[in-house]
Amino acid sequence: GGNTLLLCHENLYNHRISDKRLLDDCFIEVDWQGQILWQWHANEHFTEMGFSEIAKNALFRNPNMHDNGGGMGDWMHINSMSLLGPNKWYAGGDERFAPDNIIWDGREGNVCAIIDRQTGKIVWQLGPDYALTKEGRRIGQIIGQHHVHMVPQGLPGEGNILLFDNGGWAGYGMPSNTSKDGSKANIRDYSRVLEINPISLKVVWELSAADLGYAPPIIANYHFYSPLVSSAQRLPNGNTLITEGSDGRLIEVTPDHEIVWEWISPYYTHNEKGPKNNMIYRAYRYPYSYVPQEPTPVEVEIKPIDNVTYRVPGAGAFGAKKIIDIPGTLPYYQD
Repeated sequence: GGNTLLLCHENLYNHRISDKRLLDDCFIEVDWQGQILWQWHANEHFTEMGFSEIAKNALFRNPNMHDNGGGMGDWMHINSMSLLGPNKWYAGGDERFAPDNIIWDGREGNVCAIIDRQTGKIVWQLGPDYALTKEGRRIGQIIGQHHVHMVPQGLPGEGNILLFDNGGWAGYGMPSNTSKDGSKANIRDYSRVLEINPISLKVVWELSAADLGYAPPIIANYHFYSPLVSSAQRLPNGNTLITEGSDGRLIEVTPDHEIVWEWISPYYTHNEKGPKNNMIYRAYRYPYSYVPQEPTPVEVEIKPIDNVTYRVPGAGAFGAKKIIDIPGTLPYYQD
C-alpha cells in the first residue's frame, strides 16, 4: 500500500548479549505519515541465532566495540535487508519463503537469515558456524558478507540466494593468536560470490580469483578481494554484475567466469582520518526505461584489446611505424 520498509539502528542495552551499550539493528515499516506499522529488533532474537557458548562469551566481552559505533557495540551490523518477493519455493508450498518474509545478513555475526513477517521468528538461516553441518562445510565459512538476497522471479537462477562473501575479518569465537579476545575470529584474505540453493544448501554457482583465472593462487586472491562493502546482482542475460567495492571496481561476469565489462571508479573521496579511497558500497544495473525522460543512448560494441600487440582502436596497424632494433636485444615481430 505504498508503505516503506527501512533498515535502522537503535541504541540499547540487552544484558543477555553484553553489559556494553549496543548499536542494535531494527526493521520498520512506515506509512507516508511516518507512523511505524511494524517493527523487528535483532537483539530480541539473539537466542535464535545459534551462537555457541564460546561465541557468546566473546560477544559479551567485546560486541564489536569501535569508534564508528560511537563507543557502542555494533554486535551484528546488518547491512542488507529485503523482501523475498514472489518465488517458486512458496508457490510449491514452502511457507518459509512467503513473499513478504524478509531476508537479511549480519556482517559481524557471519549470519544470513530469513524471518517470518508474521511472527518475527527466524525460519531459515546460514551461519554463524559453517563447520557444524555437512552442508555448511561444503559451502565453507562465510565471513563479513554483504547483499544477501533471493534472485527475483523471472531472472536466471530465480529463487536461489545470491551474496557477496567478503572474507576479511568477522565473527565471534575462541581467542587465538589472531584474535586476543575472540572478536573478529574468522579471517580470510579473499572474496567469493556465492549462489546457493536455499533448500539443498548446495552452491549452484560461485566466483573467486581462481575462477577468474588469476595466478599464482596465493597472490591471485588479492585480485578479487573486498573485505568491506560490495554486492552481486543477477542480470536478465544470465550474467552477474559484481561490485568489488573496496577498490571501486564493477565487473560483469558470465556464468563461465569471463569478465565482459569492467569499470573502476576514478572518483576518490578523502577521509580526514585516513587515505583517499574510491569505494563503492553497492551498484545496480537498471534499464534505460527507468529514466524515460532521457533519450536511449546508442550502444557501441567495445571489442577486447589484443594483449599481445596492445593496439587500441585508432592507434594504427601493428608494424606500420618503423621498429627500432636495439643492439643486444631480440626484436619482437608479430610472426
